[in-house]
Amino acid sequence: MYVDGFFTAVPKKNKAQYVELAEKMAPLFKEFGATRVFDCWQDDVPHGKVTDFYGAVKATEDEAVVFSWIEYPSKDLRDAVMKKMEADPKMKELMKSAPFDAKRMIFGGFESIQ
Repeated sequence: MYVDGFFTAVPKKNKAQYVELAEKMAPLFKEFGATRVFDCWQDDVPHGKVTDFYGAVKATEDEAVVFSWIEYPSKDLRDAVMKKMEADPKMKELMKSAPFDAKRMIFGGFESIQ
């Protein structure tokens, strides 16, 4: 298994728009080969003394931290899916109206250890 993880800050007033975007993007990832897609809205996210999720995405008081992850059977399939997603016109159109600042998104790929 291989997982892509994403953190971003979304204005709290844009929660409905973010949910709508996530609901449109998940089927595209699955169509291209992802096995599961999760989008999670901040609920119990403490402020840290040294570092925290808010600082990682430069979230302001009026923003929520969103954590998303996408599961794939392998890194090779993930790499193929990402190429397809980057080239897909539907994905490009969806990202034009993203209700958050994508420049503050942090992400990475992770190998499963369990």
